[in-house]
Amino acid sequence: MSNWQHQHVIDLASFSLEDFQEVLSLAHRFREMPSTSPRKLPALQGHLVATLFFEPSTRTRSSFELAAKSLSADVQSFAPASSSIGKGESLLDTALTYVAMGADVLVVRHKSTNAAAQLAFDLDKFGEKTSVLNAGDGLHSHPSQGLLDLYTLARHFNPEQPEPEALNGKKIAIVGDILHSRVARSNLWALTACGADVILCGPPTLLPNEFKDFVDAPPPGQKKDPILKRGRIYLTRQLSEALIEADAVMTLRLQHERMRENLISNLHRYHKDYGITHESLKSCKKPIPVLHPGPVNRGVEMSGKLLNDRSISLVEEQVRNGIPTRMALLYLITS
Repeated sequence: MSNWQHQHVIDLASFSLEDFQEVLSLAHRFREMPSTSPRKLPALQGHLVATLFFEPSTRTRSSFELAAKSLSADVQSFAPASSSIGKGESLLDTALTYVAMGADVLVVRHKSTNAAAQLAFDLDKFGEKTSVLNAGDGLHSHPSQGLLDLYTLARHFNPEQPEPEALNGKKIAIVGDILHSRVARSNLWALTACGADVILCGPPTLLPNEFKDFVDAPPPGQKKDPILKRGRIYLTRQLSEALIEADAVMTLRLQHERMRENLISNLHRYHKDYGITHESLKSCKKPIPVLHPGPVNRGVEMSGKLLNDRSISLVEEQVRNGIPTRMALLYLITS
C-alpha cells in the first residue's frame, strides 16, 4: 500500500525519506522490467497528461512524454509558438483550458520562479483535481531531475538495491554554475535528505557563500523539514579540494540565458579552473563517476573525451534513467 501524500510535485524540500524510497523503488522496478514484458503498461490508461513547456527542452519533455506513453496515458503537447500565449493568454488560463479538456496531470516548465507552485495553488482554489508536476521553474526547482540523479547515483553505488541508504555517508561534489541552477537546488534537497554530504565548488560569482546554509531551514510556506538529520553542505573554490574526498561529481552547465550580467569573462580560464577532465580527476583518491544534467557544453564544463568515456561518465545513464523515474512520479501522483 502506497503512503504517497503529494497531489502535486513542486520541489523536493517537502519530500520525506519514505517519499524518496518510494520513487526510487518504483523507478527501479520500471527500469528492470524484463525485455519480454509488454512495451506499455496499462497503469495510466484513460488518463491525459499535458506537457506545458514555456521554455526549450529536449531531455525533460521527451522523457516525460515517453514515460506517460509507457504507462498508456494519452499525451497532449503544448507549443507556445502556435498557442494563444501570443495573444496575451495567461499561464493559468492556458492550464485551465487543458483541465477543461480532461487533463489529469500538467507537466509544467516555466521561466518564472514559483510558476508551478502558483498554478497548483490556483487549481486547488478552484477545486480542480488536476495535478501539477514541476518540470523546472526559473531558479527554483527541477524535482524530476533531482530524483533521476538520485536514482542514477544510488544505482551506481548499489546496483541490486538502489535505495536512499546507498547515499548515506557519501560525499558528492557539485561543480560550476550553482547560482543559476535549479538542478543544483533540487539535488541539495535530495542528496542531503539521504545522508550525503555535498561539496559545492565554483567561482564566487556563480557560488555565493549563502549556499552553505541552503538546507538549514525549510523554504517559505513549509512549516518543518520532514528530514530529521540531513547531510552537510561545504563550499570550496578549488576543484582539487572538492574532488579529493568525493565519491561522485556532478558538473553543471553555464546558464548564460539566466545570467543578468557577464559573470564569466573567459571560458578557457573557466574550463581550466573548473572543467572536469581525465586530468582533473587525478585529484581524486579513487575512481569516481561524473554526472551532468545536460545539455553539455563540451570543452567548458567537461571535456568531450571524458563525456564519451562510458567507464566514468554517467550522462547517458542519467538520460536513460529519466524515463523510469518520471514513470514513477506520474504513477504515484495519479494513484
